[in-house]
Amino acid sequence: MGLVNRRTALETLVRTRKTAFVKGFPRNRAPASLGADDPDMILSALVEAPIFAPSLLSADFSDMRSALAKIEDAEADWVHFDVMDGRFVPNLTFGPKMAADIRPLTGRPLDVHLMTVEPERLAPAFASAGADYITFHLEATVHAHRLVQSIRAMGARPGIAIVPSTPAASLSELLPFVDLVLVMTVDPGFGGQALIPTCLEKCASLAASRAERGLGFLISVDGGINLDTIPGVARARADVLVMGSAFFGASEPSAALREARSSYMSARP
Repeated sequence: MGLVNRRTALETLVRTRKTAFVKGFPRNRAPASLGADDPDMILSALVEAPIFAPSLLSADFSDMRSALAKIEDAEADWVHFDVMDGRFVPNLTFGPKMAADIRPLTGRPLDVHLMTVEPERLAPAFASAGADYITFHLEATVHAHRLVQSIRAMGARPGIAIVPSTPAASLSELLPFVDLVLVMTVDPGFGGQALIPTCLEKCASLAASRAERGLGFLISVDGGINLDTIPGVARARADVLVMGSAFFGASEPSAALREARSSYMSARP
């Protein structure tokens, strides 16, 4: 998608949402320098820079304060918060209390990814805990449209996710109603996996659909995001890159993130 088409899609988002959600600014709290009512400035920020969201799944669970400090020091954009229930995926991670406890420790948007069955049962608790985005899996609930509406009514931004075996076309009816589409580029459940290259074709398809329909959702990718895979992610026109071990496993996370940004910008169409 060219910048003109992307601008058209994002102008639609700005008109309908009216609040800045990019970079490190939580919902409804845009700084004066960005200008929540200035579409040109918001669009400029969106077009010019990707959003990087380090995933706490790869952090030291015994020291979340330090993990968040690394995210702040590196000037990462969001905090990605993976919720696993041991049923939808074969692992267990965090509950809403953890989200509530870390919420005062960072001003970055909290990007909650529910890898759970019956996400409608958990969404209210995470909204109350301060989640800025709540993303659930299309495969995990029957009434996805209803849950999207409920999440927005709770004051959070709704997102929809798909696993590698789910086609992007299955999201068509939901795209006008969500703020974010998360394309899993690994089978969810564990960090440190290798990216499945064919999943990036879904990002390109979603980007084309966004432009054609004049929509404004963000496209996020999660799984195997590192310096080797970021150029392909950029060419697929993803907006949000979830980084786990490539960030927290780096000897210097700030330097790793700077290099990741540079790699994305160099490869961007």
